[in-house]
Amino acid sequence: MLIAAIQTDVVWHDLRANLDRVGELIGESAAAGATLAVLPEMFATGFSMDTDLVAGQGESVIDAMTAQAARHGLWVAGSVARFDGDDPRPVNEFVAVSPTGTTRRYAKRHPFSLGGEDAQYRSGDALVTIDIEGVRITPFVCYDLRFGPDFWDRALDTDAYVVVANWPTARVEHWKVLLRARAIENQAYVIGVNRVGEGGGVSYPGASAVVDPFGAVVAQAAAAESVLIAEIDPKVVAACRRSLPFLTDRGPGPTGEG
Repeated sequence: MLIAAIQTDVVWHDLRANLDRVGELIGESAAAGATLAVLPEMFATGFSMDTDLVAGQGESVIDAMTAQAARHGLWVAGSVARFDGDDPRPVNEFVAVSPTGTTRRYAKRHPFSLGGEDAQYRSGDALVTIDIEGVRITPFVCYDLRFGPDFWDRALDTDAYVVVANWPTARVEHWKVLLRARAIENQAYVIGVNRVGEGGGVSYPGASAVVDPFGAVVAQAAAAESVLIAEIDPKVVAACRRSLPFLTDRGPGPTGEG
């Protein structure tokens, strides 16, 4: 399966400008043969704590993703701020939309307290794995990358982890190292999709990457808008785990599951 990691600049709080731009890049991804196009964290608005504004537009963002998925015949995924239920705090939610309009969702489990996200957004309570044409994909959002036990918990049922982010330039080396670490310790692909540019007074470096199950970086973006296309092959994951059977040696996962 080909996956497209779409690294885009984000115009602060400008829904229309962002949706128009990602629509072009999703089209490029489809033309390249991608089955799944992945957008950064809060790609339609920027990583904003103005929840009334950004989460109030959440359903419109998902509608636009659904239209793009149907138009181009591929899955479209990215994170969206969205109100859900009676809680006044929205979720920062990874949403994946199929070409037929079905959705799978994962709410960010670890809001970024250093940026005040934990006060404005509620955390999710469940991990999710999505089967897309036989590839088992487990999504995470930005700060989740620092919490290895969650990745470990889903390793045996995961071929590829997808991490969408607004990861700042100030800590770009952490981003690069942690993407590789998660791939190596779980023997799975890791696709990190970060934004580029500046928003809300923060600089973002891009540095989106695809890492294979052996820890090799097979694609890396520079500090500009770009689309990374990479093949994700579950057979490579299985071969890695057969040749280096580390997962079976480390015992039960954090939740007690093998």
